Amino acid sequence: MTVEELAQTFSLECLVSGEITRQVQSCYIGDLLSRVMGQAPAGCVWITIMTNSNVCAVATLADVACIVLAEGEQPDAALLDAAMAHGVGLYRSDRSAYMLAAAFAAGGI
Repeated sequence: MTVEELAQTFSLECLVSGEITRQVQSCYIGDLLSRVMGQAPAGCVWITIMTNSNVCAVATLADVACIVLAEGEQPDAALLDAAMAHGVGLYRSDRSAYMLAAAFAAGGI
């Protein structure tokens, strides 16, 4: 499934589109950025509630397919700017991280 298909299928709000044709390989949930850097698999959709610019830096280092902000979190301006500058897909949802991951798993991710 591509990032674009993920966003459409699960009604994610697009904040920054990023690489919409990139394939999503798996899902990772985490808010401890150092842990995400070491454990998130490349090509995953990363679910987090963190909203600062460091999120984009970690997403780039971990080579994630896109970021989804859970629980209705709003990114700060620095995160939006960084995501746009680096072409990192940034989406949001009102669902909890658990509900997003369960939906993604049921959808084959």
